[in-house]
Amino acid sequence: MTWMRLVCMSAILLVVALASACTIPGPGAASPGEDTSAPTSTPWVSYAHPLRVTTTGGILHLDGQPWWPTGFNAYQLATDWTVNAGCGAMVDLDSYFSSRQPGTVTRFNAFQNLAVDKRNGKLNFEPIDAVFAAAKRHRQLLIPVLAAQDGACEDEQYKTREWYLGGWKEPTDMPLSYSEWVAAAVDRWAGSPSIAAWELLGEPEVGVCTTPDCDLHQRRCPEDSSQVLRDWVDAAGAVARAHDQRHLLTLGLLGGEQCGLADGGYALVAASPYLDVVQYHDYDDAAFLPLRLEQTEKPVLVAEFGIRAGSCLPLTERATRVGAQIDRYHTMGTAGALLWAFVPDPRPQECTYDIGPFDPIHGLPQMR
Repeated sequence: MTWMRLVCMSAILLVVALASACTIPGPGAASPGEDTSAPTSTPWVSYAHPLRVTTTGGILHLDGQPWWPTGFNAYQLATDWTVNAGCGAMVDLDSYFSSRQPGTVTRFNAFQNLAVDKRNGKLNFEPIDAVFAAAKRHRQLLIPVLAAQDGACEDEQYKTREWYLGGWKEPTDMPLSYSEWVAAAVDRWAGSPSIAAWELLGEPEVGVCTTPDCDLHQRRCPEDSSQVLRDWVDAAGAVARAHDQRHLLTLGLLGGEQCGLADGGYALVAASPYLDVVQYHDYDDAAFLPLRLEQTEKPVLVAEFGIRAGSCLPLTERATRVGAQIDRYHTMGTAGALLWAFVPDPRPQECTYDIGPFDPIHGLPQMR
């Protein structure tokens, strides 16, 4: 071996050694001697990928370019009846993601109960792991919703004022409290290249129940509800930020006069330093949307809107109306629009928001 080859070989070995020494462990990566059998290990994710989604001046950017995303709510993606209790029907993940253009967005339920093995009550992340893996394969982006206000597909319990004042940290019938679930979920998937934003909670309200069933018309809304909600967003957002300082945080705000959002509540909550993107869920023909756009300089994503079709409206007519509504949102100055909701088993004989695999909405230019 010549002197020059020895020098080159030494240089190569030095580079490899330095690279190995400087590798930053991804979420859940094991320390020397650590038991890697724990369910939090995530060998298939890495922080090496560039950050894809950012915000500047109230506008979303994808890979550094202005971006106005469209996509679907597909809440059922993590349903796996062989493992969890599910939330709706099972979805063929590769079929779903391959039907979407790379870089489009899907908002889905990443609830703790979908990571609980119904056979033994222990954590089993495989169903949600599968969603992240399929999205990565098809270069798709995700907004994982970490829990819902109404307890849907979990304990089915409305989250009351007491929950926001501290109940979110208390033990539940599931393995983890809400606070612990946020930490575990964000830590586990923070290295995924498919994260567009983390959603702390879907459709929060800070009401006080006065009847056993927490009837909407019987709830009370204390005067300090907006401040209670803002304080909770700051605290829960800090939990998420402690485990992922790179990706955006959002909150599934309905955007109307819900408890905590009325009057100046929306502006107060939107001003949280832990929220990068705020939402508006449109089931009122955008009645409050102009006001909400005025109340914040942050991107306002229409994260849910839907038009019923089936027995009440032909699918082709619905598609035409959806296209026009997306154009309207764009003109109004929102940051994007996601439809409610993709399902693998639409009910064409009923009047629903269902969008099936062969719905003409998929062919709209606005959805590409």
